[in-house]
Amino acid sequence: MPPKPPRRAAAARNQRPSPDSGSAPPPAAPRLEIGEADFVVLCDALKVSESVREKAWKTYESLSAVDGAPAYNKKKKETWGVCIFIAAIDLDEMTFTFTELLKSISISVCTFFQFLKEVDVNMDTVSTKVDSTVSRLKKKYDVLLALYHKFERICGLIYVEQPSSEISAELSSVLVLKNYWITFLLAKGKVLQVEDDLVISFQLLLCVLDYFIKLSPPAMLKEPYKSAVTAVTVNGSTRTPRRGQNRNTRTSKQIDTDTKVIEVLCKEHDCNLDEVKNVYFTSFIPFLNSIGIVASNGLPEVEVLLKQYDELYHNNKDIDARLFLDHDETLQPDVIGCSQLERTPLKNNPDEELNLVLPQTPVRAAMNNIQQLIMILNSATDKPSDTLIMYFNNCTVNPKDSILKRVENLDHIFKMKFAEAVGQGCAEIGSQRYKLGVRLYYRVMESMLKSEEERLSVQNFSKLLNDNIFHTSLLACAVEVVMATYGRNASQSDGTSAETDLSFPWILNVFDLKAFDFYKVIESFIKAEPSLTREMIKHLERCEHRIMESLAWQSGSPLFDLIKQSKEREGQTDQPEPTSTLNLPLQHNHTAADLYLSPVRSPKKKAPAPPLSATSTPDAQPAVTSQTQKPQKSTSLTLFYKKVYLLAYLRLHTLFFRLLSEHPDLEPLIWTLFQHTLQNEYELMRDRHLDQIMMCSMYGICKVKNVDLRFKIIVSAYKELPNTNQETFKRVLIREEQYDSIIVFYNLVFMQKLKTNILQYASNRPPTLSPIPHIPRSPYQFSNSPRRVPAGNNIYISPLKSPYKFSDGFQSPTKMTPRSRILVSIGESFGTSEKFQKINQMVCNSDCQLKRSAEVSTAPKPLKRLRFDIEGQDEADGSKHLPQESKFQQKLAEMTSTRTRMQKQKLNDGNDTSAGEEK
Repeated sequence: MPPKPPRRAAAARNQRPSPDSGSAPPPAAPRLEIGEADFVVLCDALKVSESVREKAWKTYESLSAVDGAPAYNKKKKETWGVCIFIAAIDLDEMTFTFTELLKSISISVCTFFQFLKEVDVNMDTVSTKVDSTVSRLKKKYDVLLALYHKFERICGLIYVEQPSSEISAELSSVLVLKNYWITFLLAKGKVLQVEDDLVISFQLLLCVLDYFIKLSPPAMLKEPYKSAVTAVTVNGSTRTPRRGQNRNTRTSKQIDTDTKVIEVLCKEHDCNLDEVKNVYFTSFIPFLNSIGIVASNGLPEVEVLLKQYDELYHNNKDIDARLFLDHDETLQPDVIGCSQLERTPLKNNPDEELNLVLPQTPVRAAMNNIQQLIMILNSATDKPSDTLIMYFNNCTVNPKDSILKRVENLDHIFKMKFAEAVGQGCAEIGSQRYKLGVRLYYRVMESMLKSEEERLSVQNFSKLLNDNIFHTSLLACAVEVVMATYGRNASQSDGTSAETDLSFPWILNVFDLKAFDFYKVIESFIKAEPSLTREMIKHLERCEHRIMESLAWQSGSPLFDLIKQSKEREGQTDQPEPTSTLNLPLQHNHTAADLYLSPVRSPKKKAPAPPLSATSTPDAQPAVTSQTQKPQKSTSLTLFYKKVYLLAYLRLHTLFFRLLSEHPDLEPLIWTLFQHTLQNEYELMRDRHLDQIMMCSMYGICKVKNVDLRFKIIVSAYKELPNTNQETFKRVLIREEQYDSIIVFYNLVFMQKLKTNILQYASNRPPTLSPIPHIPRSPYQFSNSPRRVPAGNNIYISPLKSPYKFSDGFQSPTKMTPRSRILVSIGESFGTSEKFQKINQMVCNSDCQLKRSAEVSTAPKPLKRLRFDIEGQDEADGSKHLPQESKFQQKLAEMTSTRTRMQKQKLNDGNDTSAGEEK
């Protein structure tokens, strides 16, 4: 039975005396029955307003009336808490903090988020406003959890477990760690406007640790911190072991300029020293001054910090991160759902030496990615190289001055926008990141021009290098790679993407760049920079998908102008891309030059048009004659539509497989309607999302084919797909500045526009089916899983992966290979002679097994698809070796050859016709 509605009498709170006892009591406000007194008590504890009570109770009633209501009745208090949270957010009447709510209903952060997801069963309980608030809380919690775990581990490495009796009482006191952690929380809250920047937050944590380590007695410290502090003491003033004595013995200048401790911290935790020092001097020292703590005054008082943090926490009304110190159950992660550690294989061979492989925690993963990017760009400069200068000089109009001026102007804009988003004290941090992006920009530009020169045998790229949109897009892409590397969220250790305040498309707004123009450079950028990590390639590909699914379809996008121009072409009626090309392989031999210089208008001539690859430079353009001109098809529009069709079909196929696998005959019908809408009714995509059209197409076809599939079921399955957002189906444009749910969009817009077309699928003469798009392997895909060497016994080859440590300055694969295996790194010594003997034994065993199998049966087994040597032959194919070569030399030669072919294959995968999956 659902709970009874609220009434206006007989409630526990009704017995309170009137504020004005001398006058008649005012009319009674709405009150709940005695039977729901617990709800009243909860509302009173959270001090919520009457409007929040009423809305929360109505939400609870609606939840209790649906299927599965007994589940909510068993968790009444939790359900009430969720309903109060939803109502308070929607009405902008938060009278409690998030932690206070969790405490009131005795639930953890992870459990609350999961329960909130379950409550939104009809997809109309939780608004997009609540979704946004929850997303912010999740990101903040993930960052705080990762940082606190890192903080505990670091403190364990810094301080001795059993210090001398003179200082043991002080060290064992929780007060010390409490002082550290609260100082960090206060600094983070005051310095950073963004709550999910894991990298700057960790760098700020190192600044706090540096500050307190310098004020700690050396006897409390482990090496190498003890030596660093001792060296500082020798160069500075004497240090006393007691915390409260002689706090003013050191000047602020000495503390500010002593960098030995921060150098040790950065080295031990793979942080860039210059970046951390920048944070220290531009953010941390001003923070100390702002709260009245001068560096020379020693340890700040805990009570002062507590008071200021408590004020900050209640203003934000979110998570009380002080409770991490108490290991409070409300902040404990769900072991399965919230654990972010990547476990490494356990050692199972006691005879081999122990090679420690540290777990890939969020902080370590972020630091490693940054170090890898910095190593790549160490050889690059933030000025054009001599090779680039040569290309500039070869241009008809030298672009050097305009390029340098553009880079300088965008530097000022980026620095200002970064400071606005992150914090005014972080402007120099933004400038550092921009300079890394500039280095990558020049590096990729040079690589692109070399490829164009090799492809076209020309050196004059005047038109391309004087194209403002090309340069802005290329620089934006380079900066986006840097920002994504630094912006790794605490929940990204599994490689999945996670939104942050500086996430794409933030960079487009900063550079005032259209998404469609940015899209043109992505594929060429990836091809031109072979050192990009797998995560960065996936990130850029995801940016490309976001552009194709929604960003390029926003009002004001040049895409609509291109479509309009394509319709003006002779013989072209409303078809940006004809369906006849859908099942043709998608070629990836185009370049950024092809897309940015693709002519919209070119001379009319009898000769066949030149291939797309020949339209990229002024040298390749046909001479303009006096003949009449006509609009010509745009290369960028053609490629864009082909990619959109491919993405659309892959999305549809994934959703269809989850919902309608028992009706395979419906998929081509749904795809035909979907494709027809994108091709002929593309205005429906304006300021909307590709997936909205997909879900409406699926619902419409099922409707006319009498297949029972409710929109609720479609949306429920859609939510489980990767890279989806609830706003896609909760907030759809109906008409100008009016938004509603997707079912309203279907009834009022989609169905009205396509009713005639949809009804044709129920007739005896349905529309001609659209061809299924050819599904190639991603042009960015590269092998990441170990591949077995043909005819080898447990011998595999895999690409060199990022190590866990960069302290040696080079990637050392011995630190990331499974400890129970043998690693051969081509061109590098890998240990003792016993390992060579083991490999020889493995190879010999392989030969013996081949001989035994040949004796048993003369029919050879077909090799599996794992064989990847496309261009050459290996031992199993009958390759010959010199008789004087040892077995190991032969196998090593094969492995070297195979690895080389893997690298070549990575570049040629764009023309591969085998099926690939959408990443």
